[in-house]
Amino acid sequence: MKKNIFLFYFTLCVVYGSSSVSQNLFDISQIPVDTITKLISYKEVVQEKGSADELYNRAIEWFNSFYKNPTGVTRIRDPQNHKITGVAQFKIKKTDKDGVNIDAGNIAYTIILEFKDNRYRYELTNFNHKRTSYFPLERWLDPKDPQYNSDCPEFIKQVHNYSQELIKSLKQGMKPKVIIEDNW
Repeated sequence: MKKNIFLFYFTLCVVYGSSSVSQNLFDISQIPVDTITKLISYKEVVQEKGSADELYNRAIEWFNSFYKNPTGVTRIRDPQNHKITGVAQFKIKKTDKDGVNIDAGNIAYTIILEFKDNRYRYELTNFNHKRTSYFPLERWLDPKDPQYNSDCPEFIKQVHNYSQELIKSLKQGMKPKVIIEDNW
């Protein structure tokens, strides 16, 4: 009986322990790296109803709702060529030895949006860790890099999660607005 209880707890510990370890690991192959520029780049052409002008205006609305300081982020707003370019940043966190999240700095990136009738293209690229000198995040993908450390996979995971949330928000913001007519 004691042997069965021991085996049960041992199995439980092994299963729980291995699942918690696997949850902490992040597969860096999920990070899209452009084959030409060798930069981390999230990009896609999205089919969406609307003229280039309508899509451009929806993107401006999205910029204004997503970023706290949209005019500070935006570098180019070109309605004639249907293009918006910006440089933004977000914070990453590091967990210290006591399990407390502490600030690990800011990640800057470039966002580019281009519009044509019934489609738009986005690109998130030029990710870098804000330091006194330029530090591209691609260095965090290479365990042989001298600046690589055990925190790099977690930082890359935060960049990936932030990018996925931004893309989700953008796609939602680019959908046509539903107009409800009040015919009473």
